Amino acid sequence: MAAARRNVKVGCCGFRLSRAEYFARFPVVEVQQTFYQPPRAETLRGWRGEAPTDFEFTIKAWMLITHEARSPTYRRLKRELTEEEREEAGSFRPTRAVREAWEATRACAEALGTRRILFQCPASFRPAPENVRNLRRFFSSTSRDRFVFLWEPRGDWPRELIRELCDELDLAHVVDPLVERTVTPRRCYFRLHVRRGGRKTYEDEELAELYSTLPRGETSYVLFNNVRMAEDAGRFQRLMREEDGDDV
Repeated sequence: MAAARRNVKVGCCGFRLSRAEYFARFPVVEVQQTFYQPPRAETLRGWRGEAPTDFEFTIKAWMLITHEARSPTYRRLKRELTEEEREEAGSFRPTRAVREAWEATRACAEALGTRRILFQCPASFRPAPENVRNLRRFFSSTSRDRFVFLWEPRGDWPRELIRELCDELDLAHVVDPLVERTVTPRRCYFRLHVRRGGRKTYEDEELAELYSTLPRGETSYVLFNNVRMAEDAGRFQRLMREEDGDDV
């Protein structure tokens, strides 16, 4: 009996090609604009209308949910924060600023027909008791509807705590798989950054190693976020086709 195949959606963190070319080459994109400055719903609905019906958009939740106002990422915000927002933004805190940022994120997801929403945390978001309480409160009280919530912790979080929170709050653990292992291996959402040694691209051996770690019989997501992301994503797709030809 033939083994189940690996079902993998490959794409980039952001459009690095024209949208028409990107839609022709890849089945998924992770939208970055929603993290820095959510676009207008009309703009996002236009993207959805340009894409094939089976194309998938994933999005990054607005940084006002995850990042405090002192973060350098706010340099890309196109408006000044109010004093209240500066005090209330980030760290999943139970504040009006975070609630409104979630509503803005949700509106973007609905305009794009998105199911998967990534909550990327800064390294400064550490496993302090208050942060853990806020994380629990946010995800346990936020309406899921059809959404799948993806969590990328970047601070020094113990693996057992990450596993506990993912199990309790129904989160998929997002990692760079060539740096660390996910605690949710049946729900893989990988983001590849090529941080090691200042390189800009991946070796063929690294891509083959990555492919071998993906589960069979599940849908996995592999999103490239390096300088040569479109090139490497295309190479990875070719490698998958070659491997699947021998996969019995």
